[in-house]
Amino acid sequence: MFEIGLSTCSKTIDENLFLQYREAGIAAMEIAQPYDEIALINYKEILSLSEKYGVRLNSFHLPFAPFNTVDISNPSAQEGTIEYHTSLIKKAAAIGIEKLIIHPSAEPIKAEKRRERMDCAKLSLSRLVEVADKEGAVLCVEDLPRTCLGRNSEEIAELVSVDERLRLCLDTNHLFTEALPDYIRKFGKRIVTIHVSDYDFLNERHWLPGEGDIGWQAVLSALKEVGYEGPWLYEVGFERPDTLLEGRPLNCEDIVRNAKQIFGGEKPTAIANRKPGLEKWVEQF
Repeated sequence: MFEIGLSTCSKTIDENLFLQYREAGIAAMEIAQPYDEIALINYKEILSLSEKYGVRLNSFHLPFAPFNTVDISNPSAQEGTIEYHTSLIKKAAAIGIEKLIIHPSAEPIKAEKRRERMDCAKLSLSRLVEVADKEGAVLCVEDLPRTCLGRNSEEIAELVSVDERLRLCLDTNHLFTEALPDYIRKFGKRIVTIHVSDYDFLNERHWLPGEGDIGWQAVLSALKEVGYEGPWLYEVGFERPDTLLEGRPLNCEDIVRNAKQIFGGEKPTAIANRKPGLEKWVEQF
């Protein structure tokens, strides 16, 4: 079955976190920290802890906020974002991280600006994939929700059409208009890593599987069908989102238990219940 992974999702990256991963049986880590903490990352220390505890560094999530500063689709922020991402790609690749996750845009994006922003994002991706390739890494475009670019398979297909070396990170709680198994079958082997979390099809939630409405056996079957070889990597925080009724924080053991339930064909156990009356996202402009 798939290797179990977990994004740091703003968790403190220290020896204790690596120890928690190892003791629970989490084999892969994605480095994903807020913009203001990226500069504090000690890459050599992370590599040393990875080797000490046997936790593989699967991927590095390039920052996607603040939106007015970091956005490969915004002409006014494009050059600065490409320069910033280039420096991070080189630092991550230098410690053996082979997958770089990138958001194709920030938001909101008005309909009349969508073509301009799409063309800008494609140009940025064509430049950054060259950087990643030279460093021995792959650039993975993530599907996004709402008005972001890459909100459906058609837009993702256009984005990655600029270079055959571009790969995909499937985020399971970002697609609003099509079924996850269909999306997986469309892109097949181009999907090289995933972000696992659940939602209610109304907005992204980043809930633990079992707390939303995704049919996990259908997702698992589709990934197996296309020969997916990456990790089953969760993108959830230990602290619960405010869309859930009060529940205890998650831990690494919860993540592994959840994955094993899904792998075993069981309905995964919810740790918390969703708040009633959550509304569907609608455009605010």
